[in-house]
Amino acid sequence: MLAKRIIPCLDINKGRTVKGTNFVNLRDAGDPVELGRLYSGQGADELVFLDITASFEERKTFTDLVERIAANISIPFTVGGGIHELKDVERLLKAGADKVSVNSAALKRPELIDEIALNFGSQVCVVAIDGKRTPEGWRCFLNGGRVPTDRMLFEWAHEANERGAGEILFTSMDHDGVKQGYANDALRKLSDGLSIPVIASGGAGTKEHFRDAFIEGHADAALAASVFHFGEIPIPELKQYLCGQNIPIRL
Repeated sequence: MLAKRIIPCLDINKGRTVKGTNFVNLRDAGDPVELGRLYSGQGADELVFLDITASFEERKTFTDLVERIAANISIPFTVGGGIHELKDVERLLKAGADKVSVNSAALKRPELIDEIALNFGSQVCVVAIDGKRTPEGWRCFLNGGRVPTDRMLFEWAHEANERGAGEILFTSMDHDGVKQGYANDALRKLSDGLSIPVIASGGAGTKEHFRDAFIEGHADAALAASVFHFGEIPIPELKQYLCGQNIPIRL
């Protein structure tokens, strides 16, 4: 069985790491370069960087920050935010990213997934989906969770899989920052229905929540932010705990 992955996430706003609850009420969480270096040293399996206001900021600042983080880490690095075309992907890979995460742009123009997979390989393309439970089911949202779409989570994830995505990064907006556990029912349905890995995001508050994402949610990786940024769960301690729960993990 493949080892499960623990992935800290840096949500970036104006060059600083921030964290909110349900995608709002952002607070400062530190310098992204320092946090990246810390997590790389602690044994995180990967690092995700999401520029949550990329479309409002100058591209150069974004690229410079990616370069500085990449120079300070020795683990796989996924970068997302403001990626609309192949030139954006190329620029970020040159800056040190190993993978790119696309969300709103792929929902608006799904062919972007095919293009990235064809030109750079499926392993480079992570499709991030921000979902929220509605009366009709799990709905996908655009622009950092601000705008509802007519796409539903499971059919969109299947389409992304078919188009050549290498992974799905699923964030439950209802669970984000609440620290009550991941959306394990939705995660399990995604993981069991797709042929590519699924990364759980939104809801980590305890070590048990990570365990449940892997055992109940069948997730391949678990992403979290505030529990790592504010020192609530040290990564080495989390990995030792998961190992003790018979979950395959890299120590």
